[in-house]
Amino acid sequence: MPKIPASCPCGGPSFPTCCGPYLSGEAVPQTAEALMRSRYTAYTLGDGAYLSATWHPSTRPDEPIVNENERLQWLGLEVKSALRLRQRKVNTADDDTVEFVARYKIGGRAHRLHEVSRFVRETGSGGVPRWYYLDGSFPE
Repeated sequence: MPKIPASCPCGGPSFPTCCGPYLSGEAVPQTAEALMRSRYTAYTLGDGAYLSATWHPSTRPDEPIVNENERLQWLGLEVKSALRLRQRKVNTADDDTVEFVARYKIGGRAHRLHEVSRFVRETGSGGVPRWYYLDGSFPE
């Protein structure tokens, strides 16, 4: 795992007060956006265990989520909308949608991942509600 950054890769001011507690298991993201940001941070740090644990079991891939041999450099995250999508459709308290653009480099070439991610909140063992990444679509 790479060195833990001082500022949070998701754009937060401080890793220890932003996504750090989620990745260490000390806290649980309270919103779909917080989970999405923590998952982006987990990708930047190569934390496949966190990504697997926060991916809904019904859609979680069987193969490893992080390829340790892939020379991938994450460059930044922009949350396009969480609120706008909520205003467009009626959500129950247990599902949400977050649109984001993540920028990265692979093999010296820059790329953009533009995704509208769906999240679901379920109460698991111990009675604690948790958000899970369900799936995503890729707008043109």
